[in-house]
Amino acid sequence: MTKEEKQVLFKEAMGNYPTGVTIVTATTPNNEPVGLTVNSFASVSLDPTLVLWSIDHKVSSIKAFTEGGKFAIHILAGEQQELCKIFASKNVDRFSQCEWEFSANQLPIIQGAFAVLECKTFKTVEAGDHTILIGEVTDIQIEKKDPMLYHRRHFGAIPDEFYPVSEK
Repeated sequence: MTKEEKQVLFKEAMGNYPTGVTIVTATTPNNEPVGLTVNSFASVSLDPTLVLWSIDHKVSSIKAFTEGGKFAIHILAGEQQELCKIFASKNVDRFSQCEWEFSANQLPIIQGAFAVLECKTFKTVEAGDHTILIGEVTDIQIEKKDPMLYHRRHFGAIPDEFYPVSEK
C-alpha cells in the first residue's frame, strides 16, 4: 500500500467514526483570544482529571496553545453548527462573530456550549505532524443542552431517533 493510498483510507475510516465537536481557545502572549474547531478530543484520566486533543503543526496559533500553559475546551451544543464553521475557517476574525468573555482563569469562553472544560497544560507530546496536548481540568461548566455530533464530514445535533422512546 502506498503512503497516499493509506492516507486516503485513513481519512475515510476516521471520517466514519462519529465524534463530538469542540472549539479549543487560548490567548496569545498579548492576551488576544485564539481558537479553532477540533474533533481530536478524548478523556484520559479521572484522577487526576485529564483530557487530550491534538493540533496540526501548520496552525498559525500553535504557540499560543503549546506554550500558553492553559486552554479551554468547548464541547459544542447541537445548534452551534455555524460557530463550528467559523472556528474551522481561515482568515476570519472568529471572536467578532460570537458571544464570549474572559473567565476568572483569563481564558476566552464562548457562550452557549454544552460544556466548557478549563485546563492547565499537563503535558505536550510530539506525534508526527501534530502535537498532542494533555490538559488537567481545573474548572467545568455544563448547560442543559445536547452536544454536537460529527460523522462523514457532517455535523449537527444528535437526532431524536438515536434515543430510545423511554429516554425522550
